[in-house]
Amino acid sequence: MKNHIKITIIAFLVLFVVSCSTESPVTESRITPIVQPNSTETTVEQIPIVKTRDNPIHYLALGDSYTIGQSVCESCRFPAQLKQSLQNTNSNNSFVLKIIAQTGWTTTNLVLAINSQNLVPDYDLVTLLIGVNNQYQHKSFSLYEKEFPELVNKSIALAKGTKANLIVVSIPDYTYTPFGQGSGNSSSISSEIDNYNAFAKKYCDENSIRFINITDITRKGLTNKGLVAQDGLHASEEAYRLFVERIAPKAASSLNN
Repeated sequence: MKNHIKITIIAFLVLFVVSCSTESPVTESRITPIVQPNSTETTVEQIPIVKTRDNPIHYLALGDSYTIGQSVCESCRFPAQLKQSLQNTNSNNSFVLKIIAQTGWTTTNLVLAINSQNLVPDYDLVTLLIGVNNQYQHKSFSLYEKEFPELVNKSIALAKGTKANLIVVSIPDYTYTPFGQGSGNSSSISSEIDNYNAFAKKYCDENSIRFINITDITRKGLTNKGLVAQDGLHASEEAYRLFVERIAPKAASSLNN
């Protein structure tokens, strides 16, 4: 009987040692890039009440699939949620939203689209979110370095020539989605997206332009599947709501200047 107990104890100890020495499975944190601009931004800032205006507030949203809201409803995309969030602060105001964006657009496509439209430069608020397709389509980074500043300047011109009326939004990271995980080189893609965002942020900081980081929100897409749209690639309505939590306070402040 004693020998049987000894054998049982030894077997248990062997199993315990083996289980403790087994490597943990790969988790999301292993592909998280070192560089995450403003990734510590977690608190929700209160949205100031937008001052009452006699005329409608005109808002122009420029971008690509993340602006047009690929795979979500029209009221779910972030420009529509932002418009509603700002309007909720003061029901006396009315908003007019115009979106110039399409899925797959690069900076070049957006430049051409803006040039092709006879836009009146009287927008009270402009948001710009562009660049992910430059990376996805393997465009030269130098193209973004050339055309991003061009788009910023066009956006400012459309925003009544006022920098304070423009908000630049960082590029989401699509590797934290089922589609992105199938790419096979998620770490490299994330690093490239960091480079795009670092360039955009540096340019905005140097030129006193508001830059809002939302990339870290999209990097929770593997642990929080509710942040990914049904297509397994784009941002969901919930992800856009979190975008707006960060953008709306700055947009309201801009409108109150």
